[in-house]
Amino acid sequence: MTSLYVVDTLAEGGQIGAEEIVEAAVRCQRVEGDFVLGVSTGSTPGSTWRALAGRLGESSVDTGRIQAFALDEYLDIEADHPESYRAVVRRQITLPLGLNPEKVRCPGDDGRDLQAPQRYEQAIRDAGGIDLQVLGIGRNGHIAFNEPGSSLASRCRVAALAEQTRQDNSRFFSSQEEVPRYCITQGIGTIMQARQLLLIAYGTAKAEALAAALEGPITAAVPASAIQLHPDVVVVADRSAASLLVHSANYSALRL
Repeated sequence: MTSLYVVDTLAEGGQIGAEEIVEAAVRCQRVEGDFVLGVSTGSTPGSTWRALAGRLGESSVDTGRIQAFALDEYLDIEADHPESYRAVVRRQITLPLGLNPEKVRCPGDDGRDLQAPQRYEQAIRDAGGIDLQVLGIGRNGHIAFNEPGSSLASRCRVAALAEQTRQDNSRFFSSQEEVPRYCITQGIGTIMQARQLLLIAYGTAKAEALAAALEGPITAAVPASAIQLHPDVVVVADRSAASLLVHSANYSALRL
């Protein structure tokens, strides 16, 4: 089932996303051990992390019992580079949310050799799997760094970044030439094993990709379309990103 929330502002979207995460954490910590959260970086989920920082303090969630796994990491960049996802996760998520740094993982944080993806995949399994995975979506329909053409059954691996993705990410660097060309990413098959997905999309530039992901054919040409096969997906989108959806009235939890 896909639930769609259409919001007017990023702040409103952030509050909804934060509430979804808190509810999932409370459920998991009530009956199990740690809550395992899949985190994503970039500008899209920023309002969710900011709202979550405030919401956690008002909740019964024990932040010491949260494990976090990042979706991806640049391969050809130093770990201490300010735009490495390890650094971004620490800056945007670990510190503001008060998470235990020893329980926050990024791909390749135990070495960036060719076996690093397999070790990361195993670490997720050893944690019991991801309870809720936060996702953004690229203009070309990618999720994590699974570019068009990625196998829908793919696992954690080393991958090349599409030029469109490098161009989009160049805003975080001095120039596009500085944007890394390779990454370690969770695969689509890995992502689909999360028990719940929270997909966030804002802006007109994401409208075509979101419509293709939710209402187009399931195809490797639009990696995010794989989420149509997941039983528990929450989508938070602003009006611009949702503007090309044809069947929005059929989604549960619709807010207009």
